[in-house]
Amino acid sequence: MRAPQLHSALRSFCLGAFAFLLREVEAGAEIQVVFEEHGSRGRPTLYEYRPLVRSYVEARGGRLLPLTDTVIALEALRREPAAAIFARAHAGVRAEHALFRTILLPLLADVADACGGFDWDDDAFDRAYGDLEGSLFGEERAYAAVAPLVGIEAGGIVELGDGLRVRHAADGELAAHWPEAARLAPESFGREPDRRCVLELQRSLPSAGAEPPDAPGEIADAVTALRLATAGAIAAGPVLFERLDWRPYGVRPMLPIAATQPPGEPTRLDAFRGAVARELRSRLVLAEDDRELGDALDRWELSLFQDGPFREEQLGSALEALLGAGDGRWAAALRSSVLLGETGREREACLAALRRLREGGAEDGNAADLVRRAIVETLTRGDRLKLVRELDEALLGVRPRPAGLAAQALAS
Repeated sequence: MRAPQLHSALRSFCLGAFAFLLREVEAGAEIQVVFEEHGSRGRPTLYEYRPLVRSYVEARGGRLLPLTDTVIALEALRREPAAAIFARAHAGVRAEHALFRTILLPLLADVADACGGFDWDDDAFDRAYGDLEGSLFGEERAYAAVAPLVGIEAGGIVELGDGLRVRHAADGELAAHWPEAARLAPESFGREPDRRCVLELQRSLPSAGAEPPDAPGEIADAVTALRLATAGAIAAGPVLFERLDWRPYGVRPMLPIAATQPPGEPTRLDAFRGAVARELRSRLVLAEDDRELGDALDRWELSLFQDGPFREEQLGSALEALLGAGDGRWAAALRSSVLLGETGREREACLAALRRLREGGAEDGNAADLVRRAIVETLTRGDRLKLVRELDEALLGVRPRPAGLAAQALAS
């Protein structure tokens, strides 16, 4: 035992909460139950009568805050440096409320669930407290953020790098840690084929002085990469759910542009597009030092939510920022045609579609896909200005056109 005083304070809190909740049950409060079926081939089916003690405890958490034992336990946690990161959870709430929601309430729910009700068992408390102490005083913490993903299907786990992945949401996964998840998740999440995946970020954090990552920003970058790689109507959010050492840590809003689903059709994420999305996500950092590249990305992503002249203007400006290099949209259209067209006829068709953007004509969808593919190709190559020089040399006939790396395969 690393912290005897903390152990004593948390044990007293759980005992006091047990007594309080037991009095409510004796006064007529009802703990809901479920019958769980357990069976296998060739054996009789068994049924388990299981009270939903955890849900009962979590629903009454607010009534436990004013208790004297709760106040003492919170004070003991505030004095413990190892618990400081939990005090910063749940942005917008006071530190003591964050500590209550991330440490005290889950601890109480674990003990009550292990006891099957409110008949106290010292062994159940000691096991739950041992897990908590291991989390508080371990060498590192396991951080995770999960955002519901819509507009995409996947056959399995698709790794996007740096701890980011697309995977199927497990049944009841969000509700098990965050009771409010049902009203915060997208409509029909978990029921429609293109609303069964999540974007997950996992990181190991050092226990001393660790700060959680910028999960909304990192997941938003992953959404941008997926939109570029698949041309699908993809969004993540509207919130993400954080946990720390498998304890609920917080609920944070996603960035609006990533949380809003653009018009369009759902898509499927296969292994090839997953690999391209992984590469693109790692290259988005280039936009931090390349203002024109960042402008092209922003304008292209904004165009997903617009139509008519506004969409055409955003696409034209995105193309000019990407490959114009100060020479205007006509030069950007010409360079893009050389970049994307494998044959003379393909380059002619690309130029005709992109010229309509330059001339303010109606955009028929082909130009939008060409701009997307040009961004994919530019990001994949890494050095945008070097690519511009190579395209100009190809136009002059002094070198072959740069071979396409990914854009042709990603043509929608």
